[in-house]
Order: sequence, then C-alpha cells, then structure tokens
Amino acid sequence: MRVVRRAVLLAAVAAFVPVSPAAADETEIPVADVPAETLCTPGDPALAELSGLVSLGSRLFATPDAGEDERIVELAEDCSVLQRIASPVDPYDVEDLAAGPDGRLWLGDVGDNSRARETIALISLDPDTGQGELHRLTYPDGPRDAEAVLVSATGEPVIVTKALFGASNVYRPARGLTIGELPSPGPASLEKVGSLVLGPSETPGGPIPGASSTLITGGALSADGTVAAVRTYTDVYLFHVPDGDLAAALVAGPRFRIPVPDTPQGEAVAFTAAGDLLTASERGAAGGGAPGENPPILIHRGVTDLFGADDAGAADEMSSAAPALAVIGVTAGVVAIGFLVRRRTRR
Repeated sequence: MRVVRRAVLLAAVAAFVPVSPAAADETEIPVADVPAETLCTPGDPALAELSGLVSLGSRLFATPDAGEDERIVELAEDCSVLQRIASPVDPYDVEDLAAGPDGRLWLGDVGDNSRARETIALISLDPDTGQGELHRLTYPDGPRDAEAVLVSATGEPVIVTKALFGASNVYRPARGLTIGELPSPGPASLEKVGSLVLGPSETPGGPIPGASSTLITGGALSADGTVAAVRTYTDVYLFHVPDGDLAAALVAGPRFRIPVPDTPQGEAVAFTAAGDLLTASERGAAGGGAPGENPPILIHRGVTDLFGADDAGAADEMSSAAPALAVIGVTAGVVAIGFLVRRRTRR
C-alpha cells in the first residue's frame, strides 16, 4: 500500500548552485515563440495526476503517478480513454513514459522523494499484448529522486534527476548498455554523464513558490531522435541531438525555452510524430480549471522546425565552452517546499 505524507516548509534558504552550460545565464537561452493551443482535456479521474505522456506513432499514452489505478492509459484524439493497460510488474512510483525504438513503451519507475530506494527501474511494456519485463538500475552515488526518462534513437535510456537544490544529474547505463541489453530483473549500474541546471525563470505557475521553474519533472525525444525536451513545472527546454548522443546533448545545454505558464503542476511532455510538442499537468493540490476538471493537454506546433542546419555548429560551440562555464557559481535563494512523499512496497 502507498503511504502519503504531506509536509509543508515555508522558509527561505540560500544555496550555492554550480552553473552548467545549461544555466550560465537564463536570459541567453532564446525564448521560442510557439503559442500553445488546447488539444483536448482528459476526463478520466485517474489522470488528475497525469505525470507522463508519450506518442508512439499515431497513438498517445499517459500515466498517472499516484492513486489506486496506476494503469497506463491510451487516449483518443479527444482525450477519451481507448484502453487501460496494467504494468507487467507492480511499480513503486512511475513518473515518466518513453518510447523505445523497439516499439515498446518504457515506464520510468524512478520516483524517490524520500531518497531511500536501493534500486530504481525501467519497465518495458508492449502496448498490444501487455507483456513486459522489469529492469532494475542502481545509481553510482546513492539514491536520487527523478521524474524524467528519455530513450535515444539508438536505444540508450537517459535519466535526469530532480534536485531540490543545485544541479540535477544526467545518468545512463554503464558500459554503453541499451534498453534491449539491460538484464532482467538486474540490477544494472548507471554512470553519471554530467549535470544540468535549468532556470530559474519568471514563468508563473507550479506548486512551489520560488522553485517551480528549476525542478525537472519530465523529458521527451522527437520521433527522429534529433530534438530532446526536458521540462520544469513552468517551462520546456529544447536540446539539439545532431549525432544521437542524447546524454551529451543534455549536459551541453538547451538551445530554446518554451514557457508554459499558469499550469498547476506541469510534469508531462511528449513529441508527436509530426514534431509538435505536447505538454500536460497534474491537477495539483490547488486544482486546475473548474472544480473536478483536469487541466488540458496543450499542443505547441512545429517545435522541431526551430532547429536548422546551423544548430550542429552551435551545439559544438556550447560543448567546447563547457569547461570554462562549469567553474562558475552563483548563490541563489530558494523557497523550500510542500511536497508529496510517496512510498510503496513492491508486491
């Protein structure tokens, strides 16, 4: 059973935050003018805590991250439920969804708000048969909380942690293992590739005053594998992946930022096959929209078109500047938060 504890801490703290290329200066990251439109609004009560989205061809899947019903939901174009798919194993805390090049869904069972898990997991799921496997993973430097999982075009899974203070970390399986090579049930070891700092920004929204724009809550990769998205509660950051090395592209830093303002608890992000970006939010503690109504899924059209042929050179320049930028530090005041701590024992 899940034990839920709400703890509210309203205090300002000072934190020394080492700056990665992704956070050298928030104002230097161009803001992409990509207006959001409402795609549809999920009516299913389970999606009040919609945490992950993924597009698999023309199909759209979503996952909640809490509650009694944690099945993966396939959505129609109007956000009605086409089917519910149970996880092949009992998950601990699924926070994100990714699509693998093998046509399977990958459930990111990586949530660990209490930083107490000995292992995290990726769970494979065939959306047509419901079959899949558990693949446990271990961090090289102790437990971490995470909500963002991406899978590269070559099948390399990448996990981005959710740091309350300072930099988040980027991990991938050690020894270059792809998702198809991960042992089941494992565990397999992860290696740290580098760090990533996003924000702060002035975009309003999110559940945590003063910190919502810095906490990483989801990730996605475009269908062709060349554009990655990592989001906070308030913004989506876009990364160019010209050579397929997803982890290195994330560490090198973002090329664009897309504000997603006034969402109660934005955690989900996905690309459509056409290169549009989808964003979605949990209802949040304060609710979103009318009473009893879930927040809509938003569509930002033509996002992958932002990247042109010259972006490969820009990415190389950013990467070469990384050693100089990595030594820069700033002192930031961060408001600590009221947060859900979810713990669950695996059956």
